[in-house]
Amino acid sequence: MSGNAYSLRAQVLDSLTRTRRPDVPLRVVVRNTAAVVLPLGIGIATGHTAIGLGIGAGALDTMFSDQPGPYRQRVWQLVLASLAAGLASLIGFLLGDHLVPMLFATALTGFFGGLLVVFGVDIARVGMTSMILLVVTAATPIHSLSGALGGAALIFAGGLLMLLFSVAAWPLQRYRPERLALAEVYRGLASLARQQAHDDADVPALTEAMTTLQQTLLGRHHARGRAMEAFGVLLELAERIRLELVAMAELRANATVHAMFRGDAARVLAAIAAALEEGETPTQAERALQTLRASETALLAGNAGAGSLDAHVHALSGQLAAAVRNANWAGSRGELRAAAAETPLPAALRSNSALATLRASLTPRSVAFRHAVRSAVCLSVALLISRQLQLPHGYWIPMTAAIVLRPDFAATFNFGLLRVVGTVLGLVLTTALLHVTPDEPWAHLALMAVLCMAFRYLATAHYGIAVAALTGTVVILLSFEGVNSGAAVMDRVVNTALGSGMALLAYVLWPTWERARARAALADMLDAYADYLRALTHPDKHGTHREMRTAARTARSNAQASLDRMRAEPATPAQLLDLAGALFANGNRLARTAMTLEALIDNHGTLPEQAEVGGFVDHAATALHAIAAALRDGRPVPPLPDLRTLQRSLVALLAISGERAVAEPLGRITDRLVDNVNTLAHAAGRNPAKLADAEAEAGSRS
Repeated sequence: MSGNAYSLRAQVLDSLTRTRRPDVPLRVVVRNTAAVVLPLGIGIATGHTAIGLGIGAGALDTMFSDQPGPYRQRVWQLVLASLAAGLASLIGFLLGDHLVPMLFATALTGFFGGLLVVFGVDIARVGMTSMILLVVTAATPIHSLSGALGGAALIFAGGLLMLLFSVAAWPLQRYRPERLALAEVYRGLASLARQQAHDDADVPALTEAMTTLQQTLLGRHHARGRAMEAFGVLLELAERIRLELVAMAELRANATVHAMFRGDAARVLAAIAAALEEGETPTQAERALQTLRASETALLAGNAGAGSLDAHVHALSGQLAAAVRNANWAGSRGELRAAAAETPLPAALRSNSALATLRASLTPRSVAFRHAVRSAVCLSVALLISRQLQLPHGYWIPMTAAIVLRPDFAATFNFGLLRVVGTVLGLVLTTALLHVTPDEPWAHLALMAVLCMAFRYLATAHYGIAVAALTGTVVILLSFEGVNSGAAVMDRVVNTALGSGMALLAYVLWPTWERARARAALADMLDAYADYLRALTHPDKHGTHREMRTAARTARSNAQASLDRMRAEPATPAQLLDLAGALFANGNRLARTAMTLEALIDNHGTLPEQAEVGGFVDHAATALHAIAAALRDGRPVPPLPDLRTLQRSLVALLAISGERAVAEPLGRITDRLVDNVNTLAHAAGRNPAKLADAEAEAGSRS
């Protein structure tokens, strides 16, 4: 059996034991917890506990909309979350006693809330928030319109309070999100510089941090101001620096020179990251740059063996100097001498209009549409079962279903398992903590604050442990409303298990298996690489190079996500996993080859035999498109251009061009490009009939 074969036992163990490093800054944890706890504390102190509970509940439900990014983006996300919470609460309060209208409301909320996954994780949270609050508030209906409006207003106010806490530092630290995003990228570049060679798993174009940086600096909600000029320059320099680091690793001719210079470059980049993070003058980076320049002179002086490496060393040195210079102006403390034209977000990262995106998703072939239908049906059925069985705190069933049900099997399975396990842990934890805590409101409030902080901090590290803390938070919150803590925990365990089981059942009954979409994602990746190569046949169009490189990175990230989801699904053919892994690994190699070619073009401008080089690269791109089309359609790879013969003819022309410093590295790049394309063709064309039979068998089983 292939090592890639699905194992339920392994999947369960992996879900229970896999942890990540918490990525939530302490200041975010504190301010989110304060928005939940302070209203309740003030309500208790003033004798208006119900008001404090309403505001605290609204803040708790909108907590995860406080995500990193520009302040404008945070405002937009938290306003949307608050409005959704308030409106869903109003409907729940008004219709809670009327089963048929409530089922209709849950179906609509589940469908449109689920459809929001097309806009990404942050907006999808808005849909989840509306589903949760609809079923929670329906459990305590309010029969007067004024009372329902008052209750919904409190929950809406809780969201606005979370918003206020989130953007409180805006006037004092206007560009902090931008600086932190830049610092993350430059810290990543420093780590890349310390590597002496790339492994096959290395990201071929831009890292996830680079994508985040582009959205932060150039996206719809980016900040305005003169400091944005320096940020834009630093973004472009980060891209150029990465290209040079990749090219140096691929083309180095002198290992000693290469290693020493990359070490100096890593120190400069790390110092730039530190200066950006602190918003200070890059004094340390300037000193590190002086050392690098001295090393550059000493290492390359009279070193005839450096070959093509010297061009990359000189280019990287200049880019680092520009980065240090612009880091001095980055942030609200710096003053720029002139304003620059606004740089647009690359086309690969621009979203279409919201209406067009939703319209395109209204088809059963769409993952978002299928998720929306599952959400609508599952939420309504869960509510119906909880009402018919008259379960205590039965609203936890549809609430859990809304939280657990995700667009893919792996996430639904993991969230369901961890939520049940976390709830049981929460039962034990809360019982023990309440036993040793004084039976006083302020002691319980302090304990709730600690648990809330643990939940926010650990949610991305280990969801099961975070849910244990959330269980205690909710139980204590409800205790201020008079709900017995022991009964509340036991009810939550039972109802959470039922809700998680229903979510998983809903997915299994109408699945969206990733294996049906993996070919398309891999084919899109190869098409994007081909477009990137074809853009390099026009050396003077640097803007197009950047657009296509960004598109290649986006397609590569999508393929990686598809492969990860497919590995976590049952009944995925081992042959398909092997094919996907081979295509992905060799696609990485091809992308690094293309980046090395782009760096060579940037450093030398016009290449020798430019027309012939462009023609050869165009043939390679044509071959890639043909491989992608065959992969997408599940048919054998057609005959491809004889790239090896074309490459040998090109090398012969380059040998007589008289420009040895460029001709030699260009010959190595084109040789590697032939190997990359031919290897991809071999992987895609290997045993297509056997793979088709395995996919058909897997489809019949599911």
